[in-house]
Amino acid sequence: MKNLMKFQISKFFTLFIWITFSNSILIWGQTDTIQTEDKGKPVIYKDYYVFEGDTMLIELDEVHLLKKLNFKTQDDRNYYFWLRRKVHKAYPFAIIAQERLEVINANLENIKTKRQKKIYLKRLEEYFEGEFTDQLKDLTVTEGRVLIKLIHRQTGMTVYELSREYKSGWSAFWNQKTARLFKQNLKDEYEPASDNEDYLTELVLERAFEENTLVSKPTVLKFDFEKIKKSKGNFVPIERRI
Repeated sequence: MKNLMKFQISKFFTLFIWITFSNSILIWGQTDTIQTEDKGKPVIYKDYYVFEGDTMLIELDEVHLLKKLNFKTQDDRNYYFWLRRKVHKAYPFAIIAQERLEVINANLENIKTKRQKKIYLKRLEEYFEGEFTDQLKDLTVTEGRVLIKLIHRQTGMTVYELSREYKSGWSAFWNQKTARLFKQNLKDEYEPASDNEDYLTELVLERAFEENTLVSKPTVLKFDFEKIKKSKGNFVPIERRI
């Protein structure tokens, strides 16, 4: 039964994997042209500006200094870093789901009939069947739970809603029933203000983005995390959920 559940989640996830025409990413760096006073010829500088005389102003990226995390006990600290590893493992899959879903939606807009859309989605499912199965089936219960929440964070839709939108309602219902046996709820939403695990997850992501250990991709959800953090007090609140 456990293998069936993991297969169902893997099968759903592969629906959102789509290879674009090119994997290349074009990056445009900012370049400024400054007129010199003596020769009247333009001098091109990258990432900095020259002003009057010898004065030079270096343009730096804004740096946010995060406060040190305070824990009430060593056990709380250990739990946070245990969850941190889970978030780091699950987050890249949520980003893949978000990016591929965006491509799928863009393609669906160009398909006219429901029949053609159904064929398109079926071919996607068949083409990518097993693409990430080996990786996803190795996720622990906690990692799977975190992934479900992060998919909602990145897409604005629960896994259940995505299943219902892109597959039959029966299939979504079946996934839901199976997931519950393993403490997974495909209808779960990402709520860092009210759910402790989601709050800790967002805390992990915030620090990971600043440390460049995870690639930051903004959430589509609306919440003020700074305000949420202030409401939590001086110590990181820990509610163990294994």
